[in-house]
Amino acid sequence: MTWSEEEYLDCLRSERRGYAWVMRHHGGLMHEDAWEAALTCYPHEPDGDPLRGLVFHDEAWHWAMLALHGAGYVVERPDLVHPSPAYRALG
Repeated sequence: MTWSEEEYLDCLRSERRGYAWVMRHHGGLMHEDAWEAALTCYPHEPDGDPLRGLVFHDEAWHWAMLALHGAGYVVERPDLVHPSPAYRALG
């Protein structure tokens, strides 16, 4: 995907916000720890990196659930497969 730096940064901020929200509300992390986890999961990738933004192919909800519950969460926690209405409200 080709996007401007502004578009990339908007997407990065949005996904970080969603990831941190899940880590706080479902993982019990404090704000600072949740934000640090989001920064680790979503580092800024330099323009020109061939895999830049690949992490965006799944939304933050999915990556956070993988971190919290492991790859089997889809089977073991079917209630968590789809993002909650509160998460969706983040916009």
